[in-house]
Amino acid sequence: MTPQKLHARTALLVLTALNLLNYADRNVLFAVQPLVQDEFHLSKLQIGYLTSAFLGFYMIAAPFVGPLADRYSRKLIIVLGAMFWSGLTLLTAFTHTYTELLLRHTLVGIGEATFVTIAPTFVADLFAEKKRGRILGVFYLAIPVGSAAGYLLGGNLAPHYGWRFPFYIAAAPGFLLAIAVLFLKEPERGQFDSLKEPPEDSPKRVLTGSRLTRLYMTVYLDLKRVYVGVLRNPAFLAATLGMAAMTFSLGGIQVWMPQFLYSERHYSLAHANFVFGIIIVVDGIVAALAGGWLGDYLLRRMKSSYYLVSAASMALGVPVMIVALFAKGRAMVPAIGVAAFFLLLNTAPLNAAVLNSVGAHIRATAIAVNIFIIHILGDVPSPTMMGWVADRHSLQAAFILPVIGMGISSAILFYGMRFAPPLRISEDSTESQAPSGASS
Repeated sequence: MTPQKLHARTALLVLTALNLLNYADRNVLFAVQPLVQDEFHLSKLQIGYLTSAFLGFYMIAAPFVGPLADRYSRKLIIVLGAMFWSGLTLLTAFTHTYTELLLRHTLVGIGEATFVTIAPTFVADLFAEKKRGRILGVFYLAIPVGSAAGYLLGGNLAPHYGWRFPFYIAAAPGFLLAIAVLFLKEPERGQFDSLKEPPEDSPKRVLTGSRLTRLYMTVYLDLKRVYVGVLRNPAFLAATLGMAAMTFSLGGIQVWMPQFLYSERHYSLAHANFVFGIIIVVDGIVAALAGGWLGDYLLRRMKSSYYLVSAASMALGVPVMIVALFAKGRAMVPAIGVAAFFLLLNTAPLNAAVLNSVGAHIRATAIAVNIFIIHILGDVPSPTMMGWVADRHSLQAAFILPVIGMGISSAILFYGMRFAPPLRISEDSTESQAPSGASS
């Protein structure tokens, strides 16, 4: 194994582990929601708002982090962000009111935005385009494994040691992994991309005023150009809007499924989190790897393979999710498992579609825009909306909303297949040899 390949795989391992902690931390709350609700005497609407507030600030922070990462050291921003969110997680011990817990969640959202915005671009620059679906499949294994870890930590430790204790376990490794990131070598941006940075053909504006004013105007005009360009990119928009509808569904299911099993199907809290945690981790590992492999395999035959795999998986999940909601016998748990598999199958290909739809020079900014859109339309409103419906009807009725989101996601992605950009996927492109030539 060459040193370049060894470094690429080591960096992938470290960043995947940090991503796992990111999802473990946010999912611990979902596992302990009934205990938090009892201690603070909260409605389901207020419980749902905790996640909406976390994701709202996470979403708002992303557009500020993205442009910074396109200009400065991505590694340093990742390290500082990981230290920040891990420290705040430890401070959960000092949350003794709903307001304090809400503040803790909003600040953690800002910290985690630094990692989620930047790390995928770091990973994408380590490997060739033809392997990007599979590599992102490994990186995004952190979603199901981290989520399951959060459910299992909370479900098993909280009943014995209190709902705050699992947060300490989730926080401690974050400091060590942040230090490990410092020793990684930052890859050259876009070194394996077919879509290279376009030349500066347009004349630069002549700015007047003080040096500070000129700097501010230069940054402002540059950001305006980038954001407008991204929002006029139909391949990016189709993948992002499809992901937003998927995120609406997945976010609501992650927040409320353990409590659905606990309150509507009368599982114990530990058993509800164990069942759902096992489903998420097993499905997530298999689905993330299978989706990435299938997207890469079909990419040689059709440029829209990432969109097709994601659209088909969302469509197949709709009828199975309906069975999961209304079946009360033995069919319920298998149906939840199959529905979760189809939801998670699109994780790698859909993220690969977003990354490949833009050039490396604006990729972190594009990820920031993507994060803003998918959360403001997705899992920011869905937990609160489902809590509102559950307070007035039932959690079973509230789960109709994620089913609708899955159908909308599938329709958008099927339509978006026509906008998929062509890619250079020749056999000679490897991690250690960037492809020559570029297509715009």
